[in-house]
Amino acid sequence: LLERLDYTVVQGSIDKEITELVYDSRKVKPGCLFVCIKGTAVDGHTFAGEAAAKGASAILVQEDVEVAEDVTVIKVEDSRYGLALLSCAWFHYPAEKLKVIGVTGTKGKTTTTYMVKSILENAGYKVGLIGTIEAIIGDKVIPANNTTPESWIVQSYFHQMAEAGCQCVVMEVSSQGLMMHRTAGIPFEIGIFTNIEPDHIGPGEHSSFEEYMDCKGRLFRQCKTGIVNMDDKRWQKVLEGHTCELETFGFSENADLRAKEPRMVKKPGYLGVSYKAEGLVNTEIEIDVPGKFSIYNSLTAIAICRHFKVTLEDMKQALKAAKVKGRIEMVKVSDAFTLLIDYAHNAMSLESLLGTLREYEPNRLVCLFGCGGNRSRDRRFEMGEVSSKLADLTIVTSDNPRKEEPE
Repeated sequence: LLERLDYTVVQGSIDKEITELVYDSRKVKPGCLFVCIKGTAVDGHTFAGEAAAKGASAILVQEDVEVAEDVTVIKVEDSRYGLALLSCAWFHYPAEKLKVIGVTGTKGKTTTTYMVKSILENAGYKVGLIGTIEAIIGDKVIPANNTTPESWIVQSYFHQMAEAGCQCVVMEVSSQGLMMHRTAGIPFEIGIFTNIEPDHIGPGEHSSFEEYMDCKGRLFRQCKTGIVNMDDKRWQKVLEGHTCELETFGFSENADLRAKEPRMVKKPGYLGVSYKAEGLVNTEIEIDVPGKFSIYNSLTAIAICRHFKVTLEDMKQALKAAKVKGRIEMVKVSDAFTLLIDYAHNAMSLESLLGTLREYEPNRLVCLFGCGGNRSRDRRFEMGEVSSKLADLTIVTSDNPRKEEPE
C-alpha cells in the first residue's frame, strides 16, 4: 500500500496484513488502516486513540498522535495525499486500465463531460462518468455529494468501471478536489481547461483567486495532453508550469480548433445554435442547446474525442442528442413560450445565461433564482444585480439556505 508514498514509520511494524482502508472513524474495523484527515470541521487525528481501541492495525497521520505501542503509526507530509496514493494501491491502480479524461474550469464542466460521454458511446466505447450530478458506472447511477468525490471513492468508482468493461472515464475535476488531493496519483490521459472567473472564494473554499487558479493548474502537471480554451484571458496564468502537450480551442484565429460563423436557431418552444468548426476538425455543427457557451462546450468535446476513434458523423449525431439535466435544459410545455432550467449559481453563469437568451430577442424574459447559504455573500449581490439588469421580471426564491435565514 505504501509503495508510491514517502513516509516515516513512527512506531510498529509495516509487515502487516491490512483488512480495510478507512478514513471515517465510525467505520473502523479490526485490522484496518485508519487515515487521519484534517477536515474543515473535524480533524481525524482526534479520533486516532478511538480507532486504535476499535482494533485499527495501523494509523496514517500528518501530525503526532499517541496510541498503544502495538499499533503501527506512519507519518506523511499530507494525509489527504497519503489517502489518495493508498487508495490507488488498495484498488490495484484501476486508472491505469482506463483512459481518464479530466475537465476543470469555473463553467461548462458538467455539460462537456456529458457531451464527451455521448460522443464516445455513439462511437462504441463503454464510458464511465464522475461529476456534479452523479457517477455513472455501466447501468448503475450513483447520486453525487461532491463534484470530485474523496480519493477513496474515486478509486472505488474506477475499479468498478474497469470491472464493468469501461475503456474510458470522463470526470469533472474541481479546484477543491485538486486542492484536497482527491485526484492525486491519477494518470490523466487528457486534461481540459474550460474557463476561469473568481468563484469558490470564501470560508471553507479558496482563500484567494490566485490560489483558485493555482489549484486548477495542477491538472496540467498531471496529464499527457492539455486542451485549453484560448479565449480565456487567464489561460496562460492557469497553465503556468504545465508539463503536458498543449492543444487550444476557441473563437481565436490562433486556436488549433476554431468556431466560425455562429448562428442562432430559433423555432416555437425551441432554441439552438449552429457553427462551422475549422482547424483540427472541419465540419458544420448544430446543437439543441442555445448560446455561445454551447459552442465552447461542444468544441471542447470535439477536441477531446478526436483523440479517440470517432468519425465526424458520430460526433455530429451525438452532439445533437446530448442532453444534461439542469444545464440549459429545455422543458417542452408549449409553443407559446420556452421554459429552461439551469444550474447557474454565480453572477458569471447567470450573466452568460441571460445574455445568451437576450440574443434570441424574447418578448419577455423572466428569471427565477436563489442562492445557497453559508457561501460567498458577494455571489448574492452580484446575481441580483445581473438579473435586475438582464431580465424583465426577477423572482428571488429560497435555495438551500443551509444554516442561514432565507430572508
